[in-house]
Amino acid sequence: MGLISEVLLLPFAPARGSAWAIRQVLREAERIYYDPATVRAELARLEEQLEAGEITEEEFDRQEDELLDRLEIGLRGGAGTGEGTAR
Repeated sequence: MGLISEVLLLPFAPARGSAWAIRQVLREAERIYYDPATVRAELARLEEQLEAGEITEEEFDRQEDELLDRLEIGLRGGAGTGEGTAR
């Protein structure tokens, strides 16, 4: 960008900075959400809930499928790329 366009866009600098910060937060949230260690811990907790009778087997199967999808995305390396946000 040239000097003139920088000067003209200066009033929008806070908005551009905010957009950058939001993208960074979203990227980190996706990294944590799809982290294989996090998903495995949630799978273990889900299994404990099933064994304790806190959830039904149908609910367990549904949640397990969702967690396995997240695990697959995390292992493929799709976390933090925006791939997991289109649900």
